[in-house]
Amino acid sequence: MKPSAHILGAGGIGIAVAASLVQAGIDVTVVESNRVKVAAARRDGMSLNGRVIEPVRVMHFDEWQQPAGATVWLCTKTFDNQAILDRIDEPCNLVPIQNGYEPRLERMDHPAEAIASFVSYCPADRPVATITRAGAIHIGPRRATTAQETESIRALATALAVGRNFLVHYTEDVRPFKASKLMYNAAISPLAASAGVDNAQLIVDPLARRLFFALLRENFAILQHAGQSLETIGPFHPRTVMRILTAPMLANWMGMFFRPSLRGTYCSMSPDMGSGRTEIDAYNGHLTRIAGDFPCPLNRAVIELVERISRERLAPSREHLREMANALAPEALQ
Repeated sequence: MKPSAHILGAGGIGIAVAASLVQAGIDVTVVESNRVKVAAARRDGMSLNGRVIEPVRVMHFDEWQQPAGATVWLCTKTFDNQAILDRIDEPCNLVPIQNGYEPRLERMDHPAEAIASFVSYCPADRPVATITRAGAIHIGPRRATTAQETESIRALATALAVGRNFLVHYTEDVRPFKASKLMYNAAISPLAASAGVDNAQLIVDPLARRLFFALLRENFAILQHAGQSLETIGPFHPRTVMRILTAPMLANWMGMFFRPSLRGTYCSMSPDMGSGRTEIDAYNGHLTRIAGDFPCPLNRAVIELVERISRERLAPSREHLREMANALAPEALQ
């Protein structure tokens, strides 16, 4: 009997994982809450980088219950977790691949987690994903594991790597990689989404770049204050990134170096702006919670900005960044 996997979320990451697991010979079911996307998948199939993924079953979330023995890959936005976790009776086979930290999920006892550093774009109503920026999946334990649990996680990493759609790195502890990813996501997402720009504009536009670099510094300081270990996601370790940011000329030059690979890529929060719900609490909200009394004015400012845009259904605009910057004390941007 073939091993089976249920992938919750037919977005860019979920489809990329589905393609890799199918190529590894795993029996894959993709679960999606968007009925238009489910109908399109059943009619036209599901694809990654122009290649149809088959065989794969597609199911609407309303029909889904946790399957016995199957690995459940959680590839949705964190704000969808509540409805999903209500149906998870046994978390041992749950593998989240999410950005951010959602409190209820964090309290669960599942042994494995993964974090994706590649960018995969998928339209809202079509199950057609394209990897627009190369990267990797880091997968590993999120707590102390038994020998059997460790062996199972290693097997998942091996299966993901078969398709060669992205790099796969097994790690003995995934938490430092997830924390490093948060450091970047909690700087990129609220700024790019609020301004309505692609990721490249954060290092091209002077105001956006100033806010972006300041948020990176604050995020790093919060994580260090909280005693969180960090690991390398991308070309540099976070400590190296901080050293680069202390030399403005070098930081600006490095930004221009990375600009071509960021052009036309958008943060996952961008399509959610104006919808009334975003992942801001799982990103910057988490940072303010672990900061405690540690100063975090920029994180509090972007939370207030994103919540106001959502609450008032405002259109993204660079003026939002200008208003936020004007309201901050000068030392917050130093």
